[in-house]
Amino acid sequence: MISASLIQAAEGDANPLLPNPWEALVVGLGFLVLLGVVKKWIAPAFEKAYQARIHAIEGGLNEAEKAKAEAEAMKAEYEKNLGEARAEASRLREEARAEGAEIVAEHKEKAAAEAARITEQAQQQIAAERASAANSLKAEVGTLATQLASRIVGEALEDDNRSQRVVDRFLADLDADQSAQAGQTGAAQ
Repeated sequence: MISASLIQAAEGDANPLLPNPWEALVVGLGFLVLLGVVKKWIAPAFEKAYQARIHAIEGGLNEAEKAKAEAEAMKAEYEKNLGEARAEASRLREEARAEGAEIVAEHKEKAAAEAARITEQAQQQIAAERASAANSLKAEVGTLATQLASRIVGEALEDDNRSQRVVDRFLADLDADQSAQAGQTGAAQ
């Protein structure tokens, strides 16, 4: 039990709403010591960690911005190189087309020249064969005409010079008739 004097002392002076001054002093000193410890060691450690975190974040942002700038520069250079490559490819295509057109034109020209040469050669050969055939026919027609005339006349026309003159005159008359007919046909058209 509680002694009666303590109860009286407690009942007389003590106000339950006011704290005990010794307790308040001990609590106040403890608070000041705790505040000093927090201020001296804990707050600087927190501030240091806070500042390190800020620097890390800012460094990360700076690095991210640098990386972004480098990426944009690389993208711009890539697009520039791509544009140059496309222009070069287009130029090469145009050169190839032009070269192909030149080659085709050159081959067409060569083919036309070759065709003209072959045609000329064929025409010369035809003209030579025609002349040869005409000479052969003239000789044969002359021989046949002489034989026919000798049968009709009943005499042998053995004089070669005379028979040749008769044949030449006959062929000249035949050529003149053909020329006259060709002139009339040309005039009618």
